[in-house]
Amino acid sequence: MRRISALLLTLGFVTVSIGAAEAPAKKPGPTTRPADENLVWHDEFDGEKLDLKKWSYRGLGPRKDGVNVKEAVRLDGKGHLVITTTKVGEKYHTGMIGTQGKFERAFGYYECRFRLQRQVGHWSAFWLQSPKLGKVIGDTKLSGTEIDIFEYLARKGDKVQHTLHWDGYGKDHKSAGKLVDAKGLSKGWHTIGLDWTADAYVFYVDGKATWRTDKAVSGTPQYIILSLEVGKWAGEISKAKLPDSAEFDYVRVYKKRPVTGKK
Repeated sequence: MRRISALLLTLGFVTVSIGAAEAPAKKPGPTTRPADENLVWHDEFDGEKLDLKKWSYRGLGPRKDGVNVKEAVRLDGKGHLVITTTKVGEKYHTGMIGTQGKFERAFGYYECRFRLQRQVGHWSAFWLQSPKLGKVIGDTKLSGTEIDIFEYLARKGDKVQHTLHWDGYGKDHKSAGKLVDAKGLSKGWHTIGLDWTADAYVFYVDGKATWRTDKAVSGTPQYIILSLEVGKWAGEISKAKLPDSAEFDYVRVYKKRPVTGKK
């Protein structure tokens, strides 16, 4: 562990994680052949309980049109994280987890494998957030950017949203994004990734580049979030057949993008 940590420090990568130098991933996904030395953090969601050395429950309590609760997040014992939206009385319970304070990193390649929710009224997301967002208006190198690697709304079918938000969420807020066609996305398992360098972002769906941009490039360590949120942007939740879940097979972070293999 000391050798790998020293290597990362020498290369200038900023990483906050006690367990960042773990063994290579146990379940390689269908679209990557990771080189062991490039993998700096991962969770394969093995076991029966969420690893609280890597993740924290985030935003517990009311959020948008739902309520975030711990019980909405579970491991299924088959190597998957499951986040579920359920109606409880007149309220909609859902969940969100993040690596804030446990793993925060600037730059690298971020990837997850997922199977999406089916119902309208809530949306799933894999995103990166900066603890300093909006602290210095006009300087994302210092303040960071909300990087929505993907947001998925079932009402839009086989389309996925990549979005950037910066300069806070008030009067100075700015954003940019792209809605991408991804055939078959609404069914089965898929991978999505972000290659974040000092100069640009490149987004990938199932190994194919879908958006390149040099807008609002963050230069500060950020943390990972997996979420399922309830809100009218996703449609009318009262029309959804609940419970409904989004599933995640893994999240992996590399110091550079691995070789792309066959699906």
